[in-house]
Amino acid sequence: MIGQILVDGVTSGAMIALGAIGVTLTYGLLRFANFAHGEFATWGAYAAMVIAAALGGAGEPLGDLTFGWHMIAALLGAVLLTALLAVALDWLLFARLRKQGSAIVLVIASFGASLALRSALEFSFGPQPYYYSREIAMTVRLGAGMRATWDQMFVLAVALALMAGTHLMLQYTALGRSLRATSENPDLARLAGIDVARVIKITWLLGGGMAAAAGVFLGITVQLRPTMGFELVLPLFAAAILGGIGSVPGAMVGGIVIGIAEAAAVPIAGAQYRAAVAFVVMLAMLLLRPRGLFGAREA
Repeated sequence: MIGQILVDGVTSGAMIALGAIGVTLTYGLLRFANFAHGEFATWGAYAAMVIAAALGGAGEPLGDLTFGWHMIAALLGAVLLTALLAVALDWLLFARLRKQGSAIVLVIASFGASLALRSALEFSFGPQPYYYSREIAMTVRLGAGMRATWDQMFVLAVALALMAGTHLMLQYTALGRSLRATSENPDLARLAGIDVARVIKITWLLGGGMAAAAGVFLGITVQLRPTMGFELVLPLFAAAILGGIGSVPGAMVGGIVIGIAEAAAVPIAGAQYRAAVAFVVMLAMLLLRPRGLFGAREA
């Protein structure tokens, strides 16, 4: 039982962590909570479905996976399109509102954007769930009472690779240093010759792309629904707060912790209370350690 909770929790947590990276980057750089971020995951998932359908479906299954190369191409296309959607939303809405200098206006606008994006999907595809493939997911015994499908192992491996690549980019590249410098002090970064506008665009591209990957992975392992992004918002923010706002490693660890906590709640309290776990963890962290596990202490 415990072993299976860990498998399910780590897989779910990896997807939460991918989305939480975008949340923590956006807040760390622009200082506002973007509640439309969950919708990027939904749009990414549906974009992958449309691309896969245009290619003829999820493709001939690769080994024991339920999908083939068409789905992998659709994943890449969805990441690109959703990253561009994030940049477009910033250009159309948030960039104009930032000039007013009010964070609360941005937060309210993000709520409106979330509703608009979700409603557009419901209008276009309806409320019913969709699946990328109707193939039966094969499971593998991992030992100690643990079982996982090949789809879960694929999702976990790719999610961990994306998170590791993001961390290495932020730590060891010029782009990463520019992102961190702009997050610390945008005005000083601008004086140092950093193109802050370019950094903001890259942040939206990165956050939107990672959210799209999380949405596609959720569609692969569960299903697609117009409300899936809305249901992700609380776990995403809980993971970002748990790890420490602005900390990418913190978002990764926070996502895994939230995923395991939610998985543990299912056999104890029932699936209907799973979402409440993220809220409880977030509230406890805000009360006991507001800066999070990896957040920097404020001066």
